[in-house]
Amino acid sequence: MPALGAGYTRPGRAYNIICMPDKYYLRIAFASDLEKTSERIFYRFLEMLPGLMTWLSFFGVILLSYFRPIWVSVFIIVFVIYWLSKTMYFSFHLKASYRQMKQHREIDWLGKLNKLGAASNGLPVRHWQEIYHLVVLPMYKEPDEVVRDSLKSLLETDYPKDRMIVILAQEERAGDDFNNNLTQKISREFQNSFFRFFITVHPKDRSGEIAAKSSNETWAARTGEELISGLNIPFEKVIFSSFDIDTVVSPNYFSCLTYHYLTTPKPLRTSFQPIPLFLNNVWQAPGISRIFSFSSSFWHLTNQERPEKLITFSSHSMPFKALVDVGFKQTDVVSDDSRIFWQCLFYYDGDYRVEPLHCPISMDANAAETLRRTLIHMYKQQRRWAYGAAEIAYFTFGFLKNKKISFKRKIALAFEIIEGQWNWACAPILIFVLGWLPVYLGGAEFTQTIFSYNLPKILGRILAVSMLGLVMSMYYTFYLLPPKPDTKRQKLNLLWACSQWILLPFTMIFFVALPAIDAQTRLLLGKYMGFWPTPKHRKAIKQPSN
Repeated sequence: MPALGAGYTRPGRAYNIICMPDKYYLRIAFASDLEKTSERIFYRFLEMLPGLMTWLSFFGVILLSYFRPIWVSVFIIVFVIYWLSKTMYFSFHLKASYRQMKQHREIDWLGKLNKLGAASNGLPVRHWQEIYHLVVLPMYKEPDEVVRDSLKSLLETDYPKDRMIVILAQEERAGDDFNNNLTQKISREFQNSFFRFFITVHPKDRSGEIAAKSSNETWAARTGEELISGLNIPFEKVIFSSFDIDTVVSPNYFSCLTYHYLTTPKPLRTSFQPIPLFLNNVWQAPGISRIFSFSSSFWHLTNQERPEKLITFSSHSMPFKALVDVGFKQTDVVSDDSRIFWQCLFYYDGDYRVEPLHCPISMDANAAETLRRTLIHMYKQQRRWAYGAAEIAYFTFGFLKNKKISFKRKIALAFEIIEGQWNWACAPILIFVLGWLPVYLGGAEFTQTIFSYNLPKILGRILAVSMLGLVMSMYYTFYLLPPKPDTKRQKLNLLWACSQWILLPFTMIFFVALPAIDAQTRLLLGKYMGFWPTPKHRKAIKQPSN
């Protein structure tokens, strides 16, 4: 079992929250990290819970389809209606969120900052140019063009570069040859482009860490803390942005972020979540990967319309002071981007939230040298995301320990995550596979009933109506899909991209449900996962002929 994360030891030894011994659970990564036997057993049960719920649902439907087919038929119909209502609900949110994103793109946020003057929310800031941005870009063997595109996007933003500190965080395990070669190229190009730009190298095999984005990023962020402290910049005047290495920000991202930081209530208790769109290389990805990337993008678009249930995901920004207060990200967890939200929520006794930024950032769709490798990468990436089910044990244990967080918020957040994880693994299987079992296993007595005769018809009609959500997805594909760089037949390309949505049922089963079942089963059996970095691949773009 991995040792406890760097910066943390069990109560009784020195660590960054020694003055809060009642919050020892802040740095728990595994059940074995707990000293009390009763707590270890309970936490282990919570780790098993997502897998138990999923497998009990499958076995329950199979067994009851034989012994109580009418019960299962009613359950399936009710569930499909529920799924249909969710699909329509999210479709309306998708429309509203897209409209917001379009408006945010057109707003002159820098002009709004110039009119704002001093912060209007109690921050000790007299002018917006007192705000610095610390941007950390963790990387591991990504191609030069991926790193360069991300750094260029920072340069192309409208925020003053003399207020930006950028850290490119390399891994020692990538090898000296790779790191030195990249360092020389990138340093020559960007060394003098920002207020401070430097490259860190995270040592490998450090005690209490796993090889993951979180450990690399924390190493770089602590280096940034030393720099900021040495420059006597108050932490309240620094916004920290945790970006995946393939993140390409919008030109007005930092001005939009700064405006919200200076105007939102309680900015030091707020993370800021932009809209991740997986579109950087979408035309280089196979059709099935393209559909997967759009599905993920649309999901995050709809989540922006539900701020009360929003938690941080992937690339996001937050107050640097909050990051320092909680002792930086844990270095021994896989789902660090959501874990930092829970760390802050518990540290501040529930007085922490996520503010949606309707400002998009773009990242890579899954693409590899071959279709087979692309499909493998899709599966592994989805499994890593689904491993966020491990957070259920963490926040449930924390909710029980922290009595200061309101019961209403605990229930709302817990239900959202637990229901979401169960749907992730179960919904596609129940709808497209197990929903028809009563007809085949119900026996002769059930097959003679009107209920058996009408079940396939009812399910088929409900699923047909649910395709309206698919039509809306196709509609917004037209607006989000960037022009294909190597051809002038844009309308034909768009029609071809939209027609590939027919692959959605296949994608939902094999690249949504199965990876989630895999991740939850590993938790159930105690086979803990490590962090798998998604390889980035960019094909050479063929230029159009004259």
